[in-house]
Amino acid sequence: MDTKQKSGGRAPATVPERPTLKTIAFMTGLGVTTVSRALKDAPDIGAETKERVRMVASQLGYQPNRAGVRLRTGKTNVIALVLSVDEEIMGFTSQMVFGISEVLAETQYHLVVVPHSHSKDTMVPVRYILDTGSADGVIITRIEPDDPRVRLMSERNMPFATHGRTDMDIAHPFHDFDNEAFAYEAVRALVARGRRRIALLQPPSKLSFYSHTRIGFQTGLHDFGAEEVHMRVTIDTPLNDIRDAVEALMRSANAPDGIISSAGSGAIAINAGVEAAGRRLGTDVDMVAKQSAEILNWIRPEIITIYEDVRHAGRELARAVIARIDGAEPEQLQSISPPVWPKSR
Repeated sequence: MDTKQKSGGRAPATVPERPTLKTIAFMTGLGVTTVSRALKDAPDIGAETKERVRMVASQLGYQPNRAGVRLRTGKTNVIALVLSVDEEIMGFTSQMVFGISEVLAETQYHLVVVPHSHSKDTMVPVRYILDTGSADGVIITRIEPDDPRVRLMSERNMPFATHGRTDMDIAHPFHDFDNEAFAYEAVRALVARGRRRIALLQPPSKLSFYSHTRIGFQTGLHDFGAEEVHMRVTIDTPLNDIRDAVEALMRSANAPDGIISSAGSGAIAINAGVEAAGRRLGTDVDMVAKQSAEILNWIRPEIITIYEDVRHAGRELARAVIARIDGAEPEQLQSISPPVWPKSR
């Protein structure tokens, strides 16, 4: 009995061959070496040739064999993003990934997200990447003033970029949001609405942007004649606990008339706590909140929002780590984004 009879009268399905550099060379009439260099954006290959090769590669669904690339060059063509899964709410994770992917789409690099929880040992994912050689460059978030991950990657000569700054004596690529300006402008906005007793939902003290936020907040209180009402929770506190803490604070004799939230998710919990205490945003208390996705005003138009463009941050970080891989000096790869107020302000 032949194969056709064994399969019930049908010939076995054939698996299409994976397109290779030779396939692209045949389709374009170019040499394999020229195709390879065009895909690597080599400077000696003309723009028209590069465009033709990329178009054919895209139409064929060509993907480089990463195992083969690593054997030939020692490179993985991978950028690893070590990202806390706790940051997923309010679009932080997705916006960061979108921004990085936009830049990598025009290069030979691929993005691999290495998730972890900020309550666990943050050194574990970085050590794994270093010990396995599973990436050519690394992007990390939730930066500390003296961050052991930065020190380890510097010692191991791993190109990296950080979302945030350190206070270390190690020059490294970073992109940061100006949290000092955010907090200062938030106080200004609340005082302009007649608020004088202001509470701050701040970052945890172990992170770098805690001190930046506090400096801006305290300077704003001084310059605009307001006072702080202390809040004992941070943006890392579980949302239910933030809600309960705000409800208790708003029921107390020490209730604030203005609140600043350093995170969009925290703003949702604050709003719930205010309402649970029988108070109303925009009437009894005003709130300024940072957000990375334009969602808060859908929920409560009364919230004064300041936008942190995390997608832009992702693009800046991707460019920085690739440039560092290519040998650029770290001092040339440092940038800070200002707060963005809504257009209607």
